[in-house]
Amino acid sequence: MGHETHVEVRTQAQYEYDKAHSKAHMRKQVVNFAIMIFLTFIAFAAVLADFSPTFIIPIILLLAGIQVVLQLYAFMHLEDRSTHMVGVIEFFIWSAAFIAFTFFVAFTTIIWWGNY
Repeated sequence: MGHETHVEVRTQAQYEYDKAHSKAHMRKQVVNFAIMIFLTFIAFAAVLADFSPTFIIPIILLLAGIQVVLQLYAFMHLEDRSTHMVGVIEFFIWSAAFIAFTFFVAFTTIIWWGNY
């Protein structure tokens, strides 16, 4: 009735490969995070510089779009095509994007009709 634990013995080469792979993956995560912080800094700097709203709004939206793509690929593991769950992950991401777009269109329409 006891629970048996499976122990997998790795060779030194496998250990070194896993260690190098983890190090490279962590480096990529840190670089992506630094890029996102830098893009956020640029957005705040554009607002603080008191540029025209017709310039600031598209720039902020562009920077936000870049950050969304970076977050999806870096932190949601979409760059890792070897996982068996990539289809499920992509399904939920596209479903969320569809729902977000639907909400955006609905509320834009409500606001637009409310002005008339």
